Amino acid sequence: MALAKAKEIVSSNPTVVFGKTHCPHCKKVKQLLSELKVTYKVVELDLEIDGSDIQAALLEWTGQKTVPNVFIGGNHIGGCDATMAKHQGGKLVPLLTEAGSLAKTDDVVA
Repeated sequence: MALAKAKEIVSSNPTVVFGKTHCPHCKKVKQLLSELKVTYKVVELDLEIDGSDIQAALLEWTGQKTVPNVFIGGNHIGGCDATMAKHQGGKLVPLLTEAGSLAKTDDVVA
């Protein structure tokens, strides 16, 4: 049930962050996405009734035990370090744009 719920959330939203409200790594990823003006869905597992079940399902699905657990365009990106590394390498914004979570840079007026 939890795995089906997680997959439904991921398939229904271009960018998803499964996290916890008290997690500093989750806050770092959410802050980055907000600064980039990304449209994304956050699922705070510590506030969900079935949050521990969803986290266990994410482990089964992705092999990642920790949060944040980030998905872009239906693909598992990883956690905080992987997300930050993609950003540092210039690969995060194109992924977000392709997924439809971010306006194309030529559409943005400075």
